[in-house]
Amino acid sequence: MIRQAKKTDAARIAEIYNYYVMNTCITFEVDPVSEGEMSLRISECEVNNLPWLVAEHENLVIGYCYASKWKGRCAYQHSVEATVYLDLAAASKGWVSELYSALFAKLVEINVHAVISGIALPNEASVALHEKFGMTKVAHFREVGRKFDRWVDVGYWQCLLPTWQERKSTACLDL
Repeated sequence: MIRQAKKTDAARIAEIYNYYVMNTCITFEVDPVSEGEMSLRISECEVNNLPWLVAEHENLVIGYCYASKWKGRCAYQHSVEATVYLDLAAASKGWVSELYSALFAKLVEINVHAVISGIALPNEASVALHEKFGMTKVAHFREVGRKFDRWVDVGYWQCLLPTWQERKSTACLDL
């Protein structure tokens, strides 16, 4: 089941995210995120009328995705950054695609025009996911992050939702 996140989900969301914080270069945060901080992040999406969704299986949150403001300037108001994380135990079971499908559908409903996602590289699985959703690589920044004593590149992928919606409706995307 995919549903809107609640503040009561913050502890579980932080638990999922903190695995990536502590063990991977996927996120550039280096310290675990508290339940309180995660609750504030969920609230920020709510205040900005942006979706924060969770995947729930057998009454347990197993993943989440959300859209956040791309930039603070007013002219960026129709562009968002999309993010998705999944509990490792739920990997390779289609949940990430379900989360992103639901997120993109919500973004279409609220008239978002552009979706942007940053990916720490290399990350073949994330690149494949984003390209499955019609996103194309638009930027590559070399060695912009440093974590676990190594430099990490970041690529940015983007899609325009009118194009995504058109491709989806003509069955070009196998979601």
